[in-house]
Amino acid sequence: MLERIRAFFNSISEPQDEAARVFAPGDPVLAASALMRHVIEADGVLRPEEDARYENVLRTTYGLDDDRLRRLIEEARDANNESVDLYRFTSVLKRTLSDNARIDFIELLWELVYADRENHEMEDNVVWRIAELLGVAARDRVMLRRRVRQKALGVNGEDDET
Repeated sequence: MLERIRAFFNSISEPQDEAARVFAPGDPVLAASALMRHVIEADGVLRPEEDARYENVLRTTYGLDDDRLRRLIEEARDANNESVDLYRFTSVLKRTLSDNARIDFIELLWELVYADRENHEMEDNVVWRIAELLGVAARDRVMLRRRVRQKALGVNGEDDET
C-alpha cells in the first residue's frame, strides 16, 4: 500500500531538491495535503489516529524531515482555512492527475476517514464532494468506500449505504 501512495504522490509532482521545494498555491502536493486535512477535520475532531496517518503519508511519500513535514502541514492547514471552497484544490488535482490517479486519491481519502475506524457523516459528505469535483463516478466512490471500510473494520461492505 505504501508503494501505491508513493506512486500517487509522484504522479502529481516530480520530486524536487529539498532546498528548492516550495509549496506554492497551485502546487498539487499542497492541494492534495489541504484536501486530506479538510477530510480528517470534517467532523470537528482531529483524532490522533487520523493525524498520525496523515503525517505518515506525507512523510514517507516525500521523505520529509520533521521541519519540511511541519511546513507542509502548516501550509496545508492555512490554505484549507483560507479557502472558501474545495474547488481551489480539486481544480489543481483535476488538471494534473490522470483518471486512475484521481480514483487512487479518493481511496486514500477513505483510508484517512477510516484511520480512526469511524466514518462520520461529515467526512463522508466531504469525500463525496471532492469525488464529484474530481470527476470520480459515484459508483467508484461507493466501491472504494466499501473496500476500505471492509479492510479497516474487517466487515462485509455490502451492507454499507450508497
